[in-house]
Amino acid sequence: MTFASNARIEQIILPATRDLGGFSVKRALPSPLRRSVGPFIFLDSFGPVTFGPGAGIDSRPHPHIGLATISYLIDGEIIHRDSENYVQAIRPGEVNVMTAGRGIVHSERSSDTLRETGGRLFGFQSWVALPVSHEETDPGFQHFGTGDLPRIEGEGIDMRLVAGSLHGRRAPTRTFSDLFNADVALVAGARFRVDGEHIERAVFVVSGTIEVSGQDERFTTDQLIVFKPGAEIILKAIGPARLMLLGGEPLAEKRHIFWNFVSSRRERIEQAALDWRNRVFPGVPGETEFTPLPVGPANIA
Repeated sequence: MTFASNARIEQIILPATRDLGGFSVKRALPSPLRRSVGPFIFLDSFGPVTFGPGAGIDSRPHPHIGLATISYLIDGEIIHRDSENYVQAIRPGEVNVMTAGRGIVHSERSSDTLRETGGRLFGFQSWVALPVSHEETDPGFQHFGTGDLPRIEGEGIDMRLVAGSLHGRRAPTRTFSDLFNADVALVAGARFRVDGEHIERAVFVVSGTIEVSGQDERFTTDQLIVFKPGAEIILKAIGPARLMLLGGEPLAEKRHIFWNFVSSRRERIEQAALDWRNRVFPGVPGETEFTPLPVGPANIA
């Protein structure tokens, strides 16, 4: 559900929640009234959830085109495998960036350690639509540890820059457009200014409660607040708070989305759907499971 606001705020988005069998996923983007913030066309938060021994997540091999995924963990561990032969664990404070381009297949599963002992899982995955000039780029993968990400500390602020640029810092993650994505922890009473260098900006409240300067209302866990372009934005934590910031330059062209496929051309998505149905996509080495194509692609948005 989406509500309009005033002065500095364009929209407040309440994510839709989906039960994936033992844990929930909250999808803030796309929403019924807003499809993107900057080049971000998809934002999921998953968990927090505690698995017992023997349980975990199993996202079977599935394809993507025309986008890059940004995965960031707050708690737990996930093992990424893809058709380019990358195998990589991601842990809290680390980031995986997978560029799909002309096509990639990957799986995401709980680690053997978590399955044996049980444990918590909490994190985010976003999709960034690639510029038209890079929609068919070669697929690729990057991983960066906590020590690789730019960090700003002081005055009750602890910010890790996950991707893009913010406050004069630039993350090492490869991006194809103007964007930013940051994990910000604030102590009670701390203030954080969101630079106006990017046209579209938003904050997802991971935990806690915040105020926005010039606004009467307070915002709390699982709300996505989209700011008006050019507005001065200063966030204040009422108590300890954790935030996920994102945004950038809006897309110049409309993007069509069907399942895991994104493209500026409907016919490209139709071809990708046919290729997946006919097993033309490359496989993930060592994995044999197959995720069936959903009904469609008449449902291309």
